[in-house]
Amino acid sequence: MMPASLQEFVGQEGLLGTGGPLRRLIEEDRIVSLILYGPPGTGKTAIARIIAKKTEARFVSLNAVTAGVKDIRNAIAYSGSGRTILFIDEIHRFNRLQQDALLPHVESGEITLIGASTQNPFFALVPALASRSTIFEFNPLAPEDIKLLIRHALASEKGFGKHRVEMDERALDYIAVRCSGDARKALNMLELSFLTASTPTSGKVTITVEGLRKSLQQKSFYYDEDLHYDIISAFIKSMRGSDPDAAVYWLARMIASGEDPMFIARRIVICASEDVGNADPMALNVAVSAMQAIEKIGMPEGRIILAQAVLYVATAPKSNASYMAIEKAADAVVNNPLQEVPDHLRDSHYKGAEKLGRGIGYKYPHNYNGHYIQQEYLEHEQTFYEPSDEGYEQNIKTTMKKRRSNQK
Repeated sequence: MMPASLQEFVGQEGLLGTGGPLRRLIEEDRIVSLILYGPPGTGKTAIARIIAKKTEARFVSLNAVTAGVKDIRNAIAYSGSGRTILFIDEIHRFNRLQQDALLPHVESGEITLIGASTQNPFFALVPALASRSTIFEFNPLAPEDIKLLIRHALASEKGFGKHRVEMDERALDYIAVRCSGDARKALNMLELSFLTASTPTSGKVTITVEGLRKSLQQKSFYYDEDLHYDIISAFIKSMRGSDPDAAVYWLARMIASGEDPMFIARRIVICASEDVGNADPMALNVAVSAMQAIEKIGMPEGRIILAQAVLYVATAPKSNASYMAIEKAADAVVNNPLQEVPDHLRDSHYKGAEKLGRGIGYKYPHNYNGHYIQQEYLEHEQTFYEPSDEGYEQNIKTTMKKRRSNQK
C-alpha cells in the first residue's frame, strides 16, 4: 500500500498540498539536502520512494540500523560525477562518527542527503549536519486522512480490493482514533481485523467495531523521545496552572504509554516545591510520600497514588517564591562580589577561636522574646525571598513584615 505518486499520498498537506514547499521541490526535481522528521507512519519513507521514482539523479538508499561508515563510503563512491541523492532511513541511529563521515560530502555538494528520523534532528544529529539540511516536520495524520487511507486500501487491488470487504463508518472511526495518526499502524490494524474476521458462506468479510475490539484488544500509543518531553511539559504546566483535570489526563497518557512511574513521581516532587512551595508546605510532603509509596507498591496500584499527589499539587495554592529566592541568590553569588561571613557568625567551637574574634557578639535567638533578635546575617543586606499572598505563605509574609518593621 505504499503510495506510488504524490497524487496517492495522504496527509502532510502543508508540505505536499498544492504549492507546498516539499511538493514543489519534488515536482521540479530540485531536491536539496533534507531531514524528514516526525513520528512513525507519517510518510517519510514513502516520500523518499516517490522522490526516487521522479528524480533524474542517482538514488541510493541505506538504513542506519544496518549501515556503517563503509556503506556510506561505498554509496558515495558509487555516485561518480553525476548528481546523487543518498537516502538514509532512521538517520538518528547513526553515531557521531558515522554522521561526521557524511558531512564533507554534503558540504561539497557531492551528495544530496535525505534523512528520515523519528527524533528531533536538533538533538539527534550533529549540529553541522542539521544546519546544512532543510528540515521538514511530518505530523501525525488527522483522523480524516486515516479514514481516506483505509478506504483506498479497501478499494485498491494492492490492498483488499480483490476481497469482498465491508467496513462501516464506526469501524473506520475506531481505527482512525486508535492508530495515533500512524498510517502504517492503521493499515496493520486493518489487516489484523481482516485476518481475524469470520468469513460467512457468502464470502463477504464485514469488519465491525466489535470485531476490531476483539482483534486489537487495546488502544496503541506512539510515544517517542520528543512526545515524552512534550507530554511531561504539558503535565507539569497543567499542575502549575491549577487544572486538575488536565493534569490527571496527562498522567494517564504517560502511564498508558509505559512511562517510568518514578520519573513521573520525581516531576511531581519538583512541581510541589517549585510551583506550590510554602503556599502549602504539605504539597511537598504528599509528593515525597507518593514517590516513596511508588517504590514500595509499584504498578498498577501506584497509578492511584500518583493521581492523589497530582491532584493535591494541582489544586493547592501556588507560589514560586522559593524558586525565585534561590535564583536571585544564585545570581548574586555568581555576578556580585562574594560576601564575607560576619565574625559573629563564624565557627567558634575550636580552641583559639575567641582570640581570632570568631563568634563574639553572636546572639542566640531562643534566648529572646518570640525566639527572634535583630542581628546581621549578611555583610551587606539583600532581599531574596519575597513571600506571596497565597495560602500559608501569607502568614509567613505577615511574620516577616513584622520582624523587618522591628528592625527599623
